[in-house]
Amino acid sequence: MKLNIFKNQEELNEQLAQYTIAVAKEAIEQKGRFDFVLTGGSSPKGLYQLLSTTYKDQIDWDKTYFFFGDERTVLPFEKDYNGLMAKESFFDNLSLKDGHVFYVDTNLSPEEAAADYKSKLDEHFQNQPIVFDLILLGMGDDAHTASIFPYTDLVQQTEATVASVWVEKLNTNRVSLTAPLINQAKHIAFITFGENKAEALKHVLGDQRDVAQYPSQLIEPKTGDLQWFIDEAAASLLS
Repeated sequence: MKLNIFKNQEELNEQLAQYTIAVAKEAIEQKGRFDFVLTGGSSPKGLYQLLSTTYKDQIDWDKTYFFFGDERTVLPFEKDYNGLMAKESFFDNLSLKDGHVFYVDTNLSPEEAAADYKSKLDEHFQNQPIVFDLILLGMGDDAHTASIFPYTDLVQQTEATVASVWVEKLNTNRVSLTAPLINQAKHIAFITFGENKAEALKHVLGDQRDVAQYPSQLIEPKTGDLQWFIDEAAASLLS
């Protein structure tokens, strides 16, 4: 694991963009494509805009495939749908070929959507182990990541799959990659900034392991590279 601490969000996004470009080029050189898992929420918007404008010519988008680490169970046209945020801040700036974005079909029930997404992943990876080149992850101020929230069933999930989960505190279902599936990736990058993340980050990176309370501690790639991209505000309580 490597900690990368930056003065501010702009500097963080700049360096994470460079990291993404390097991973993409390596993946395309090695296997002919870049399998890239996006994170939702508002945190990655700046990064997505940077990659699709300033650095648009640095990645071969014709050889890039996009996936989502989790999805909210709202319809695809609703503002909270992670796929819509990515489309508006990222994909609309690119000329992507059909079939290069793997959305979660929230027209289905949560359980069906999870099974459908796993089926799509299996097909893309030709029924071989699902090993993404880069997974971007956010971390909530409650230390959740993807939709692996504290004290939910996903904390105990041992299968590398896609699962639906009921999140009591949000009174809703979510669809998410499980920690074992995330941990198969070649590269994982957390994007975490702001004072409101400092307390959670202190616990996640601290000595005491409590994955039920701090699910981001579950992210420990088997053989891959784990990097945290954080700003000074989020890092303010780290010793």
